Amino acid sequence: MGKDSSFRPPLLLLAAFLVAIAGSLLLVSCSSDEGEPTDTGAATEDTAAGSGTTSAPSSDPYTDIAPDELAQMLESKDFLLINTHVPYEGEIEQTDLFIPFDQPVDEITELPEDKSTKMVLYCQSDRMSRIAAEAWADAGYDNLYNLDGGFVAWEQAGYELLQK
Repeated sequence: MGKDSSFRPPLLLLAAFLVAIAGSLLLVSCSSDEGEPTDTGAATEDTAAGSGTTSAPSSDPYTDIAPDELAQMLESKDFLLINTHVPYEGEIEQTDLFIPFDQPVDEITELPEDKSTKMVLYCQSDRMSRIAAEAWADAGYDNLYNLDGGFVAWEQAGYELLQK
């Protein structure tokens, strides 16, 4: 009695089908922007920033703000403006503090004791300020804002970057 070869083609077809499914799932998961939040619901009013603009819900421990929103907030400034970029590449007028993004939170003496103090962080592209915002949120600070796009976006929006 020899092998019954009638089962091979269906088995090969099944294997090919499973490989095709796995490949499709891989393509779908790779096609989304890695690290980018997905829109999980309707837009919400962003009243915390005082901007009155509409934004998608975020799971970030801070609120992203656009250059125009920051410019509006600076007109009646009620927050600390903190440059987290190292090395120095410029600054936005009215910057209060320069704190390197990678400085351990427990070593930063300039941060306010009140962890609900409103703070806006920025850097050149917003990579460093996001790292700092996440670390500071982990340390309990809960009123954090990040300049989306950093001072590159600030300048592209037509605002001045100071060089001191």
